[in-house]
Amino acid sequence: MFLKVALLVLKKDFAIEVRSLEILSTTLFFAVSCVLIFSFAFVEEGHAIDNAMVASAILWIAVAFAGLLALGRTFERERYGETLRALLMAPAPRPAIYVGKLLGMMLLLSVTEALLVPMIALLFQAALFDRPLLLAGLLVAGTLGFASVGTLFAAMLVRSRAREVMLPILLYPVTIPVLIAGVEASTGALKGDPVSSYLGWIKLAAGFAVIFTVLSYLLFEYIVEE
Repeated sequence: MFLKVALLVLKKDFAIEVRSLEILSTTLFFAVSCVLIFSFAFVEEGHAIDNAMVASAILWIAVAFAGLLALGRTFERERYGETLRALLMAPAPRPAIYVGKLLGMMLLLSVTEALLVPMIALLFQAALFDRPLLLAGLLVAGTLGFASVGTLFAAMLVRSRAREVMLPILLYPVTIPVLIAGVEASTGALKGDPVSSYLGWIKLAAGFAVIFTVLSYLLFEYIVEE
């Protein structure tokens, strides 16, 4: 029952997005614009000031900004359609609803990152494909940590009139450790440093991802009741 509800929520969000492409197109456009603006600022004569550090920082900045936009638009659509209220009234475990929404957000951000990574590698001449599995793991951990808290806060603020202002105020201070860990670990990976030199940052990103996901999962049912 739990898995079925989560997959149904994911299927609903996926079907709506496939028909409209509203959130995906907006998120991609915003993320690409962000990367292009930074490329003009930091790239001179085809080379960035510090390719690894700049590329890593811009990747995570673009993910954070695009994720915030996607969260806001996703739950704005839920508010207009009253679908979130309908889901909460359904005879289904509420944590399963949270898992379904989180999976949908992870899928959306993964598509965005799949476009950003080769784009940043090309514009900044960064070695983003030298350690693809490591980079993919870092992106999954960082995205999970960001999206888990973001999904919780976005659902909590869905009825608030000041949700556009409150969501970044609540979300960014909490997720800064994940973003910093992602930047530091990605920079080490792009520079070709031994994994042991930035293993602490990898553990920090993974640890926060697990903690944030578990806490958000446990708190979702009580927060949406308020």
